[in-house]
Amino acid sequence: MNVVNVVGIGLDGAAGLTDTVRQLVEQATFLVGSERHLNYFPNHPASRLILTDFTEAIQQISTHLETANSNICIVVLVSGDPLFFGLGRLLLAQLPPSQLTFHPHLSSVQLAFNRIKVPWQDAQLISVHGRSLEQLTVALQQSEKKIGVFTDRKNTPNAIAKLLLGLDIAKCYEFWVCENLGGTDEQVQCFPVEQVLQQTFAPLNIVVLLRQSEPTHQSLDINSLPLLGLADSTFANFPDRPGLITKREVRLLILGELALQPGQIVWDIGAGTGSVSIEIARLCKTSQVYAIEKTAIGSTLIEENCQRLQVKNVVSIHGRAPDILAQLPTANRIFIGGSGGNLSAILDSCQANLTTDGLVVLALATLEHLNQALDWFNSHSWNYRLLQIQLSRSVPVAELTRFTPLNPVTILMANPV
Repeated sequence: MNVVNVVGIGLDGAAGLTDTVRQLVEQATFLVGSERHLNYFPNHPASRLILTDFTEAIQQISTHLETANSNICIVVLVSGDPLFFGLGRLLLAQLPPSQLTFHPHLSSVQLAFNRIKVPWQDAQLISVHGRSLEQLTVALQQSEKKIGVFTDRKNTPNAIAKLLLGLDIAKCYEFWVCENLGGTDEQVQCFPVEQVLQQTFAPLNIVVLLRQSEPTHQSLDINSLPLLGLADSTFANFPDRPGLITKREVRLLILGELALQPGQIVWDIGAGTGSVSIEIARLCKTSQVYAIEKTAIGSTLIEENCQRLQVKNVVSIHGRAPDILAQLPTANRIFIGGSGGNLSAILDSCQANLTTDGLVVLALATLEHLNQALDWFNSHSWNYRLLQIQLSRSVPVAELTRFTPLNPVTILMANPV
């Protein structure tokens, strides 16, 4: 049975092949590969097929196998590892595995992570070569720790940088561009994301995105900030969960539902990074805001964000609700952004510590918590209204723009009868 030898090759050409594989290529009677790969063997006497249309090329290989005699030797040249985002998958789909033998070379992603000296067994590897940026968008929104991206002439490092900026998480990642890996003109560089937009890169490149353990936060020009509706990136965030923040658009609607007035006592239960507390405090400078957060890192972030934004009327309280709530002054407004599984008990405490004209506002992301809240308000005869939020933000996709949805949220505003 005739066998197709699929040979991985790097930018160092024939010199990078082992003696055994090099001899196999030299014995080929039918040589298949891209124009760049075939040029590594300019004097090879075999018949050649330049890879352009993969489907047509595989059909020609199959025909060659069926019609040729037993003395043929078919060699297909591909980049790196044939079975890693390579032609090998398509060949296996069209030809019997018994007719294929693979001879892998170092893959470009393997070279990339080794060049930047980062272990990559836990990296998420994504190809946007001839594909959309959707899978990469999801990985970024989920704050994957290490991402290796195979690019193409459309989804370039510049397009990936635009996506990072559009998602407002650029400061969370180091941006590495690894060009011409294994070649004499190899370049491996780490760029500020904004600088990537101004650069031109070699067509053969890999992008590596490394989530920073402590994202850098530039000093803020307080006078240039809006009165409300701060950008999400304004806030120091959880290093392992940079997306875990009440999004700007949702914060604006929460502020509206709270119907804030000057000189009030406001509780923010499950305050996270303090984004809602700080928006309230900046808008109502004579009010006192108590930001209750059960995690130590969250309380630290609240204090850090208050210092960065020069907010003086937020008190960061590290404690678990409802236990900690009895120590606080009676509230005019209460916002519940997180309950830690204690929603009913928290609402009991809110009822006991709310002024007669007070309001409670909840932001709920699950149906179970929404049903639990509604059961409590109905059983206690409170008035309430619901606002369901389903928002999408525009994000750049190469030269185009599309919408990516934020997680749906239900805002519930309630007050005692």
